[in-house]
Amino acid sequence: MKHIIILGDGMSDEPLAAYGGKTPLQMANKPHIDWLAKNGQSGLLKTVPESMHPGSEIANMAVLGYDVEKVFEGRGVLEAASMGVELQPGDLGMRCNLICVEDEKIKNHSAGHISNEEAEELIRFLDEKLGTDKIKFYPGVSYRHLLVIKGGVKDFACTPPHDVPGTPFAGCLPKAKTEAARKTADLVTDLILKSQELLKDHPVNQKRRAAGKDPGNSVWPWSPGYKPAMPTLKELFGVENSAVISAVDLIHGIGVYAGMKVIHVEGATGLYDTNYEGKAQAAIDALKENDFVYLHIEASDEAGHEGDVELKTKTIEYLDQRVVKYILEETTKMEEDVAIAILPDHPTPCALKTHTRDAVPFTIYKPGAEADAVEVYDEFDPRNGVFGTLQGDEFIRAFLK
Repeated sequence: MKHIIILGDGMSDEPLAAYGGKTPLQMANKPHIDWLAKNGQSGLLKTVPESMHPGSEIANMAVLGYDVEKVFEGRGVLEAASMGVELQPGDLGMRCNLICVEDEKIKNHSAGHISNEEAEELIRFLDEKLGTDKIKFYPGVSYRHLLVIKGGVKDFACTPPHDVPGTPFAGCLPKAKTEAARKTADLVTDLILKSQELLKDHPVNQKRRAAGKDPGNSVWPWSPGYKPAMPTLKELFGVENSAVISAVDLIHGIGVYAGMKVIHVEGATGLYDTNYEGKAQAAIDALKENDFVYLHIEASDEAGHEGDVELKTKTIEYLDQRVVKYILEETTKMEEDVAIAILPDHPTPCALKTHTRDAVPFTIYKPGAEADAVEVYDEFDPRNGVFGTLQGDEFIRAFLK
């Protein structure tokens, strides 16, 4: 049997009083996802340990069965792997957002979802002005970039910018946890402040302001770490051939360390306008050559960060009608049965505009397997599923069994 996980990033939510106490999952028209729930087996999955921050990096690694408390080394190092940046011993890698600061506050974590071309020009400009033999900025996708500091010490606290929209940035600057890390924390703070001076009048930002768009007027490095020692999925679970499809460098980087083939899809943006059909087609093509496919769709998470309930609901409908429907149709034509799982990595409640660590609903559909009592896929009905609440590698082992 082949296996595919369809991961709707941040898809689960909390009841919204303004919408009759319903969540986007409950409001969305999603007959194909509900079909999976009605004909599959469901439960809840705890993806974020209490000791860790509820980031997508933690949650997606947990979905794949990794002991994140043991192997996680930071978000930036995963994105470095996706970008082909080979970290050396002592290299500190950090995720480096381009953000918008307005009136001394973090307006948003994405510089208004800045384009790849604009962002690359800004990041290369900063590397020219601030880079040294020990400091290097690497351009990534949209607002997501990489900072590498040779000889950096990782023991300092950083605030993910998507957690603090509307917060004065000065109170969120890095704070050393140890004396040994103070120099590195101070260096990162200095890079942030210098970037704001350099970027405020850059031609890219002048054009963005003139067009009514948010400028990318500050970098914001966070999630420091070193190159991780992660076993592959083959080593962990005996998965011979696997592939990952995403628009996000972070997920590609997890795939690199997991020993998965990384598949890029033209037009995959990570937003509501992503190439859903292209990703669905890529997933089916990958299933013909691989035993296991991880299909990651980012759009719902970004809508949750924006607090846009209608858009989040629409992204779930797009997932259902433009991805799940096609995958259901095509997998039934395959000679070998295909098991399908659907779930988010973590909730991204629209009311909070950030991630939470609440357990997420999941459904596993295997052709011929007996269904449980769950009727629809949302945050609540899967609690009645046969699996109860799982954690650690229990989900992936149940799925691959």
